[in-house]
Amino acid sequence: MPLVTITANRVLLDALGLSDQERAEIAARLIESLDIAGDEDGAAIEAAWAQEIERRCAALDAGTTGTTDWADVRRRIEIEILRK
Repeated sequence: MPLVTITANRVLLDALGLSDQERAEIAARLIESLDIAGDEDGAAIEAAWAQEIERRCAALDAGTTGTTDWADVRRRIEIEILRK
């Protein structure tokens, strides 16, 4: 059985044709639909992510870390994937 069904693949291809903002909104809603908060470990996972977000924001505010342009990150990911 394929990992991604024909219907799911069609939805994915349609979604990839949307704007960045539309794709981000769909991605967020899909993640929300998984509802990990309802799981036994969901609250711990959400707390860990909140703590990590706070840590990263503090590092940015303190100037101890910087940001990387998404296009650069995406390019590096694509290069890494193509190597495999």
